[in-house]
Amino acid sequence: MFRNILLFILVLGVSAPIAPSSWAQEGDPEMPEALSVLAERGAQSRYLGVRHGMQGWVTMFKGQEQYYYVTPDGQGFLMGLLFDKDGQMATINQVRELQKNSDDALDILAVDKEAPEMDLADAKQKAQKDFEYKSPAERMFADVENSNWLAFGSEKAPVVYSFMDPQCSHCHSFMQDMRKKYIDKGLVQVRMIPVGFREDTLSQAALLLASSDPQMRWYRHLDGDKKALPVAKSTDTQGVQKNLSLMQAWKFDVTPMTIYRGKDGKVKIMRGRAQDMNKILTDLPS
Repeated sequence: MFRNILLFILVLGVSAPIAPSSWAQEGDPEMPEALSVLAERGAQSRYLGVRHGMQGWVTMFKGQEQYYYVTPDGQGFLMGLLFDKDGQMATINQVRELQKNSDDALDILAVDKEAPEMDLADAKQKAQKDFEYKSPAERMFADVENSNWLAFGSEKAPVVYSFMDPQCSHCHSFMQDMRKKYIDKGLVQVRMIPVGFREDTLSQAALLLASSDPQMRWYRHLDGDKKALPVAKSTDTQGVQKNLSLMQAWKFDVTPMTIYRGKDGKVKIMRGRAQDMNKILTDLPS
């Protein structure tokens, strides 16, 4: 199931209290706060059990897996592989046990190609970043910028953010409009903020958020490939729930809901499918 086995071990201190995980199975221990931060950013995480007195965890983010072991005193954890005294990799045996339980979410993500590692410290810094702005519009835009989004298009192009549900027909039409006319031509970058309003779409959005190639999966989904975004029963939806909470906090009630900063510096909001995208493009900073 997993391909990218880490060959190094890093000791990290856990000074903050332990935080519960929203997806944990009955009988599972609470996840260390640092790993919960990864889950909030969209990582899929699973409990591997106890070996040699240490609780094991695996996380999958954008196609790359990482393994963690909590120290017996609960005050720190190791990142890397665990070996038995005879040199056998205990981690692999734990992964095989996890496979027997049909952990479909991680199986689906494991077929993706390798992606850059997500740094724990960086994730925690982003999660705790808090700025004060002069107006509600600026506070809202800061929340949107710090949501869990996926970029479609050139890094050099002007940016718009858009909340989308995987099964929203208007979102499909919006992205099909944007895809060939604007995204593929390098005219705009759409930062999709995946949300879900049903259990199945929450699962699909979470898989998309954790995938190493979300653009490929999303485009296949738009083209009618039902296998591109399967519904996985064990999907951790914490990262998507954060996006959904943001929508609710700012009373955004439709998808797509698009937010951008115009060339005049003001924050603009567009509800639903764009009627005149060319007009919006002329309003974006170059």
